[in-house]
Amino acid sequence: MDVPHAPRLTVGARPIGSGAPSFIIAEIGTSHGGELAAAREMVERAAEAGADCVKFQLVIAEEIVHPLTGLVDLPGGAIPLYERFRALERPIDFYAELKKHAEGCGLHFLCTPFGPKSARLLEEIGVESFKIASPELNYDELLRQVGSYARPVILSSGVSTLGDIEHALELVGRSSCALLHCITAYPAPPEEYNLRVIPAMESLFGVPVGLSDHSRDPVLVPTLAAAMGARAIEKHMALSRQGGGLDDPIAVTPDELREMVLAVRLAEREGFEATTRRLAAGYGEATIDSVLGTGVKALAPSERANYATTNRSIHAVRGLPRGTRLAPADLAVLRTEKKLRPGLPPALLPAILGKRLTRDVPSGEGIEWDDLLQAGDD
Repeated sequence: MDVPHAPRLTVGARPIGSGAPSFIIAEIGTSHGGELAAAREMVERAAEAGADCVKFQLVIAEEIVHPLTGLVDLPGGAIPLYERFRALERPIDFYAELKKHAEGCGLHFLCTPFGPKSARLLEEIGVESFKIASPELNYDELLRQVGSYARPVILSSGVSTLGDIEHALELVGRSSCALLHCITAYPAPPEEYNLRVIPAMESLFGVPVGLSDHSRDPVLVPTLAAAMGARAIEKHMALSRQGGGLDDPIAVTPDELREMVLAVRLAEREGFEATTRRLAAGYGEATIDSVLGTGVKALAPSERANYATTNRSIHAVRGLPRGTRLAPADLAVLRTEKKLRPGLPPALLPAILGKRLTRDVPSGEGIEWDDLLQAGDD
């Protein structure tokens, strides 16, 4: 299902968009556990499976969550997330080596920064493109920074509204962007994927649109996305679902990734009607119709509760007493998760700097309007 004259983006030497095969991204993330040998093996297995790209995450814990975030429910169970992120931190040479290895295997190297420092480090090792995860779609400072590098940027759009997506595209620069439709739930229910939104979003925003899939099945959602014209398909990959990585329980194995790639390529050859008929014979027509959805962009039921907690807001980096005049060193733009109170959106950071607090704000809590003096009270 292609759209004449649809937008295209070139990532490295690879086109994403109209007339090009779906760009297959094997999301390794942090599944390597910080072990270079494991990461190298995963790159090789992704190449053997037929992926076009491998994606990693450059983790700096303090750029993502506050030390008081506590336990967070992830696919493998409740995790002390800040501590786990600290254990996954690696020097930039680690990523430079993976970039070299991926390119030697014929793959495009993609990596997610979570804040200005990690973005700067990736720029310094010469990455050709950036990937922004869904929770950072509202992180204005990060988006402006990656946009300033004038390199292609792929934005995931889970737990976001149409307004959030439009704002992010304007900050990065629409002409250098592609979007991935996504549901921020682990695992994501296939029937909530609403894949008809892919061509709708492409028409609305004027950029290539693909899919980031967090469902467990290696075939159903990716194949239907390809039939709907998805320009890129991202899927978590792990050597084993019992490997202990944060996303391993929802990941595909290398053999399943190969199965997915073959299914996507078949759908590209068959087209929409033949693909949906074939899948309906195995999954049932009702399942196929529910996965395709209405085409109306909205927060999926499984991710609604994550809005304002998974994505970024303004938090106190330490306990701030009443009367504090807010300075940059007092605040951080972080994911809230479930234990702490969410704060104001990152776009409001410039507006609240220099304001005085009307009450004590405990370390880690979000900054709310009620914490601030009204205009004219200063």
